[in-house]
Amino acid sequence: MTQQAIPCLLMRGGSSKGPYLNLADLPADTARRDAILLRIMGSPDLRQIDGIGGAEFLTSKLAMVGISSHPGVDVDYLFAQVSIDRPIVDTAPPCGNMLAGVGPFAIETGLVQARDPVTTVRIFNINTNAVIEAVVQTPGGVVNYEGNAVIDGVPGSAAPVLLYFSRVAGGKTGALLPTGNTSDIIDGVNVSCVDAAMPMVLIRAASLGLDGGEDAAFFSSRPDVMQRIESIRLQAGILMGLGDVHDSVVPKPGIVSAPVNGGTIRSRYLTPHALHAAHAVTGGICVATAACVPGTVAHEVARPDDGAVRNVVIEHIAGRLDIALDIEKENGSWTVTRAGVLRTARLLMRGMVYV
Repeated sequence: MTQQAIPCLLMRGGSSKGPYLNLADLPADTARRDAILLRIMGSPDLRQIDGIGGAEFLTSKLAMVGISSHPGVDVDYLFAQVSIDRPIVDTAPPCGNMLAGVGPFAIETGLVQARDPVTTVRIFNINTNAVIEAVVQTPGGVVNYEGNAVIDGVPGSAAPVLLYFSRVAGGKTGALLPTGNTSDIIDGVNVSCVDAAMPMVLIRAASLGLDGGEDAAFFSSRPDVMQRIESIRLQAGILMGLGDVHDSVVPKPGIVSAPVNGGTIRSRYLTPHALHAAHAVTGGICVATAACVPGTVAHEVARPDDGAVRNVVIEHIAGRLDIALDIEKENGSWTVTRAGVLRTARLLMRGMVYV
């Protein structure tokens, strides 16, 4: 049987990497599309040997992009986390790192016309129903990947991609605080369930007997801790209205503690069954938002900026993540007007992927 060739750009987006595809080149039927995505990545197989997946969480991701029908928006973006060892394609979570490559992809493939010296690409994130503006460096109408911007978790430097998120609160659950509370008790542990760009269940490190500075080796060697976190996560999913999340990666657990290197808060972001090598952008927005809301477990350990625009510095395993938040309280409810973050991206390969 002749293989099907699908146009593809392989790109690094932020601290993640994966194929970027045009939605128009994929079936509209979800089951057929997911079967193709599994074949592209080589799942289920721990080595993903029969596909182009990188056999780890941060490199088993796909971005699907297409012309948008939403007024004032350029492209739609659908992110997929592909399970490595199971035949599961999860489009519930967003990915702010892969998002960094959406603007460059749209320009490289002619979905958006480049301008000189920068091009603003308005993106509708299908995963979260949020609109993001990506400011891409395009001197002379060509995407530039060379630059001096540095992000922790990625070697070297590159041109900056500025991402501005709007309508981030309640994208998946309909509310910034989906349980109606700033904190809840699950398995005897005080947690905060927050939905801002990414649904998360936040846990104070001390509540788990941790200091907050644990590394990947610790989490991989302590199944008892991971089982306890997973129990909390599964119950949080129900409380947040997400239902049974056994086969979903949301909500993501975040282990928060006081900063130690001059930042606002320290966070260990789980994917959810292992420690993220750095920190998800969307998860960073969620942690930063929670750090600014009194009553959450994040606010209890944070040193938030009380200005009109909160500059929140998250200390993570690979360094720091800076989030600029427009957040205020109106009529008793917190509103996040805008969240900004700097990322980088790079085009790695252009061609066809075969299934």
